[in-house]
Amino acid sequence: MKIYLAADHAGFELKEKLKKYFGDLGYEIQDFGAFKYDEKDDYPDFIFPAMKVLAEDLKKGNDSRGIIFGGSGQGEAMIANRFSSIRAVVCDDNKNLDVKIKVWREHNNANVLSFGARFIDENSAKKALKIWLETPFTNEPRHLRRLKKIEKLFT
Repeated sequence: MKIYLAADHAGFELKEKLKKYFGDLGYEIQDFGAFKYDEKDDYPDFIFPAMKVLAEDLKKGNDSRGIIFGGSGQGEAMIANRFSSIRAVVCDDNKNLDVKIKVWREHNNANVLSFGARFIDENSAKKALKIWLETPFTNEPRHLRRLKKIEKLFT
């Protein structure tokens, strides 16, 4: 599985910490930046290119995912969700991570995780990532039906 990363200045530090963690888990990553801390950068400059490549990869049938980082994670998720093949969710706290993330994957087949770096600590983010990467989509008919309806709305 290939994982596409992107962050602005507010998510830069958490992205860099988690990037090392991916190596330990054995995932292939492609980092779209930011590559240095710059308080004046803008998240669309990094998130859009990463999500564009991810969307193209998903259309080819590849099992790829995205992990994006920002201050709140909200603006980043808004960009990601502009692509019809992307289903981004925001992870911005450590409450009920096991339950929330499993539902996001099992029911919604979320393929992008957007971290609100100002609201989640490194250990919680690592826990969230591990659960999110290891939880499969159930492929239950009711969930497939709903996802197909969403896709039809935006294609």
